Amino acid sequence: MEKNMSAIDLRSDTVTSPTPAMRQAMANAEVGDDVWGDDPTAIRLEKLAADMIGMDSALFVPSGTMGNLAAALAHCDRGDELILGDKSHTFRWEAGGIAVVGGIHPHTIRNQHDGTLDLVDIEAAIRADDLHCPRSRAIFLENSHNSCGGVAIRPSYFAAVRKMADDHGLAVHLDGARVFNAAVALACPVTEITQHVDSVMFCLSKGLCAPVGSMLCGSSDFIHRARRARKMLGGGMRQVGILASAGIVSLEKMVNRLADDHRTARKMAAGLAEIPDIEIDLPSVQTNIVYFGLRKESSLEPAALVERLGKEFGIKIGQVGLREFRAVTHYWIAIQDIEKVLEAFHTLFSAR
Repeated sequence: MEKNMSAIDLRSDTVTSPTPAMRQAMANAEVGDDVWGDDPTAIRLEKLAADMIGMDSALFVPSGTMGNLAAALAHCDRGDELILGDKSHTFRWEAGGIAVVGGIHPHTIRNQHDGTLDLVDIEAAIRADDLHCPRSRAIFLENSHNSCGGVAIRPSYFAAVRKMADDHGLAVHLDGARVFNAAVALACPVTEITQHVDSVMFCLSKGLCAPVGSMLCGSSDFIHRARRARKMLGGGMRQVGILASAGIVSLEKMVNRLADDHRTARKMAAGLAEIPDIEIDLPSVQTNIVYFGLRKESSLEPAALVERLGKEFGIKIGQVGLREFRAVTHYWIAIQDIEKVLEAFHTLFSAR
C-alpha cells in the first residue's frame, strides 16, 4: 500500500484517511436525500451493517459520540438513569451529552482492569421503584475498552449482563466503536458479542478507515426513535451516499485486516517494554491500542518526550495523563514504521 501520511501519526486511529478504493467509491457514489430516506447508498450501508451485527436495522450517524447519545435518547426519557463505567468513553469524552442534552442521569460504577463492570456493582446500582430516585433504564458497556488499554471483552461477560438486565427490565447498549477489533482479537464472529445487547454503535472512521461516520444498530423500533434523535441533534444529512460508499468499503474490505494493526501494536508494546524508563502492561495490549507510562525516575520529562518525538523524528503520540501516553496503530502504520518508532525511543533514552 502507498503511505499517504508524512508523519508517523499514532495519536489515534481517527487520523486515518480513506483508502484508494474508498476514494473511487466516493467519486462514483449514487446519492439521494437521506433525511427523506431515499439515498440508495446509505440504505445499502445500513442494511449491510445491520446484517453484519445481527440486528434488524441500522442508522448512519456522523460520529460515534452522536451514535451513543442517540442511543441514550432512544432508550431513556428525561430524568431516567443509565449505568455506565467511570472509564467509559460516554462518561469521559462525550461532553456530558447524556445529561446536558438528554436530561439523563449517569450512574457511574468502577471499571475493572479488564474493562468490565463487576456484576455485583451493576446489581447494586439498579434502583428500586422509589419516587425519590431516577428510574434505571439502561446499561452502557464498551468493547474494545479504550481507557482500559484497548482490551477485548469476551462474549460470556455480555451474556451475564444480558441476563441481569432482563431480570430488571433494562436495555443494554454497546459502545462498540472498535467492536470489530475486539471480535478479531477474540477470533470470534462479532455477532457472538452483539447478540447479547439491544443496540450497538460502531465507528467506520477508526480502524475501518472511512473518512466520516459511525453506525447505530438495533431493532426497527429502536432505530425509528434514534432516527428522530439524530435529526434533533443535527445529524440528518442529505446526499450522504458519498460518505456511505466509503463505509461500505470499510465493512467489505477492512475488517479482517484489523489483525495487522494488532500485530503492529504488540510489536511496539514489546519493544517499549525493553526500555527501562518505560512501564507498560503487556497483557492489556490485545488490540490496536498501546498505553504506556514514563517512570518517575526517568530524567526525560513527559512533555519533552512528546515534543522531541515530533520535532526530531516526525512521530506523533498522545499524552493522556501526567506521565501516561497512548499510541494507536491503524491502516497507515506499517511494521517498518514501528521499527522507526522503537529506534527513536531507544535513541532518546540512550542519550540520557
